[in-house]
Amino acid sequence: MTSLTEHNRTFPLNAWYVAAWDHEVGRSLLARTIGGKRLVLYRRQDDKPVALEDACWHRLAPLSLGRIDGDAVVCPYHGLKFNSVGRCIYMPSQDTINPAATVRTYPLVQRHRYIWIWLGDPAQADPDKIPDLHWNDHPDWTADGETLALACNYRLVIDNLMDLTHETFIHTTSIGNQAVAETPFETTHDDAGVTVTRWMLDIESPPFLKRQYGREGNVDRWQIIRFTPPSTIVIDVGVAKAGSGAPKGDRSEGFTGYVINSITPETENSCHYFWSYARNFARGDQRWTTELRRGLDRVFKEDQVVLEAQEREMKARPEKRFYELNIDAGSMWARKSIDQMLQAEAASRTPPDVVSRIEGTGFSRRTPPKAKQAT
Repeated sequence: MTSLTEHNRTFPLNAWYVAAWDHEVGRSLLARTIGGKRLVLYRRQDDKPVALEDACWHRLAPLSLGRIDGDAVVCPYHGLKFNSVGRCIYMPSQDTINPAATVRTYPLVQRHRYIWIWLGDPAQADPDKIPDLHWNDHPDWTADGETLALACNYRLVIDNLMDLTHETFIHTTSIGNQAVAETPFETTHDDAGVTVTRWMLDIESPPFLKRQYGREGNVDRWQIIRFTPPSTIVIDVGVAKAGSGAPKGDRSEGFTGYVINSITPETENSCHYFWSYARNFARGDQRWTTELRRGLDRVFKEDQVVLEAQEREMKARPEKRFYELNIDAGSMWARKSIDQMLQAEAASRTPPDVVSRIEGTGFSRRTPPKAKQAT
């Protein structure tokens, strides 16, 4: 599980991560740690979001404890002002401003109701690489969600979402039933990510889905999980009347939902879990929106209990390793794609002969089970 990067960092920096919901960032200072970096976020007067490192150049006082003055942030300790590109524009008791007085800024993009941040090389921050989560704000869909602060490495959340077998055992009163654990699945992968597909045919619908379906009788249920590295997962879920043609593309006798997940590393042992649920029925009905958000919040908090306990055991038993079952194929391919991003970053910073020596150090490299290569 060790990553071949500086200080064993497990997340790539040259990637877009969700920093906040768009409504969280406004004309007040928001402190947030992302990728081990302490940041302060706010909006300029033209509504453009800004992210600065949360430490004054002068004495490292947190800028998030200060205030906004126009488009600048004022340090709470000695009043230095930093504009939205991180340059100091005022120092107390002197007219000359030291040109070295700057704080780092980070590229931000507002899209799909999220504020996305790029932690790595700003020259590589291409907005076209932001994952497509259009269901969050598309007029054909109604979506809402929450954020969970999890005391675990972000990859444990990815493992959890890439293998939904656990629904049978953790979520017995909501989205789980025996069919999830007993039904075969297919895993495919390509350069863009990993997909795990499971169709459960002619089964009883679990309570949470039956409530949305609103009918009696058996259903065909689907879970189509799509992972985009390093940390975004969209799960196409739903049920339709058994035998009505859903596996062939006709979902008219049922409903479709998208569970949208973006997991942002806070530190190596904690993460921000941004999730939402988009539906294609009762659009605009706030009662349904609230009921579904609260229901899924309860589901994900059940996961939280297990994931945080898992993290604690990993810390207490560092000599232990993970073992794999067939059900782990999706999560293993996801981890492999993350590792490839980390190795590419390491190679871009390190002379080839050093990379070669690192590659030969004997770090364990688990090979994912065979999966169908997408065409």
